[in-house]
Amino acid sequence: MRVLFIGGLGRSGSTLLDRVLGQTPGVCSAGELVFLWERGLAANERCGCGEPFRSCPFWTAVGERAFGGWDRVDVAAMLALKARVDRTRYVPFLLAPWLSPAYAVRRRRWTDELARLYAAIGEVGGADVIVDSSKHVSAAALLRFVPGVDARIVQLVRDPHGVAWSWAKEVERPDATEGRSLMARVGSTRISIRWQAQNLLLAVVRRRGAGPPIAALRYEDVVDRPMEATRRLLATAGLPAVGDLPQFTEERSVTLRVDHTVAGNPLRFRTGALQIRPDTEWREGMPRVRRVLVSVLAFPTSVGFGYR
Repeated sequence: MRVLFIGGLGRSGSTLLDRVLGQTPGVCSAGELVFLWERGLAANERCGCGEPFRSCPFWTAVGERAFGGWDRVDVAAMLALKARVDRTRYVPFLLAPWLSPAYAVRRRRWTDELARLYAAIGEVGGADVIVDSSKHVSAAALLRFVPGVDARIVQLVRDPHGVAWSWAKEVERPDATEGRSLMARVGSTRISIRWQAQNLLLAVVRRRGAGPPIAALRYEDVVDRPMEATRRLLATAGLPAVGDLPQFTEERSVTLRVDHTVAGNPLRFRTGALQIRPDTEWREGMPRVRRVLVSVLAFPTSVGFGYR
């Protein structure tokens, strides 16, 4: 099963890229699969189609094929195993498996479950390529150990000022089926340090992960030339020759149909015509002191990705 994994830090445009790619025939947009167990199974949050996870026909069929039905999955046990395998602290064991034989045993148990999940998504979605926008470094590093998966990791990077501005905003999540829910908020200092650490570590994982490495892709370039970025990624993912991209009506205009995505920003619920524009609100709204702080804390990695 071919998997195109979008890695990076949240609020970098991964949901937009995931959805645009997923409109291509033969491609299935799955959203942030890393959250399937806690937000889908445990919390029963909404699928991108608008239905609660356990009521969604697509994910019901996936559960049947992968596990004989979601009711046969011990959710608590799955979450416990995931917490002991899929965490950033375990990335050294994924880069050098000989460091911890005990971890390798847990990893094999977890990647066997992931193999069943990816295979079922591909079958139900009739997909040649699955797009997984989980972003997490550990989830990316695990891919080379998943049986039956041919993965490509794309590192999506956004100007750290734009990322910091987005993490500071209050945004309502339409995912929850009960009560009001907000997306997480993180201060500029913490998110700038995290931006640098995550991108440095992901660059290492990307170069040593499954399949040939894909050069880092900047959010600003994606929104400037989305059709070009889409073609490039589909070709690198190994999709057979793609002719017309039916989702594009113009270079920066797309039509979105319903996708069955797990987690992500509210854009995953959007359907119909969408004009792709860069989000540069931070240029006018971010105070100078915060801009200087982010510049200092994200240096020198930001310069390496072409941000001044």
